[in-house]
Amino acid sequence: MTHVDRRAARVLLLDGQDRVLLMHGGDPARPGERWWFTPGGGLNEGETHAEAAARELFEETGLRVDPAQLGESVHHEVAEFSYRNRSYRQDQHFFVHRVPQWEVSTAGYDADEQETITESRWWTAAEIESSTEQLFPDQLADLVRKVA
Repeated sequence: MTHVDRRAARVLLLDGQDRVLLMHGGDPARPGERWWFTPGGGLNEGETHAEAAARELFEETGLRVDPAQLGESVHHEVAEFSYRNRSYRQDQHFFVHRVPQWEVSTAGYDADEQETITESRWWTAAEIESSTEQLFPDQLADLVRKVA
């Protein structure tokens, strides 16, 4: 199977209670299947991982941060998935940003995000660990504990 190679950046946005913000959504090509994931997305041409993470964080949550505030990547992985009937191999870096609290704004959603992201919520590592829902990345609870 041929994969589309994609570079991405994601953000572990932690609040004052060490909860991580996750988005809930799915693939329009697979109605009814939903999962939770961190804010983030693909890099634009010429963008660094930190720049993409900051841009995506603003688009998906309304929170504007300077890419320099994100520091270095705290986790790297390659994820393989399908979306809209195309297979992707996504090389992604995760960054951490902390806020005392934050009310998510969806005003920056593009058309695709409006169609695919249905909600967001804050999760503790224990809630992630005990959940029966699909959550990404794998081992998310351990990652949250590591950076909290």
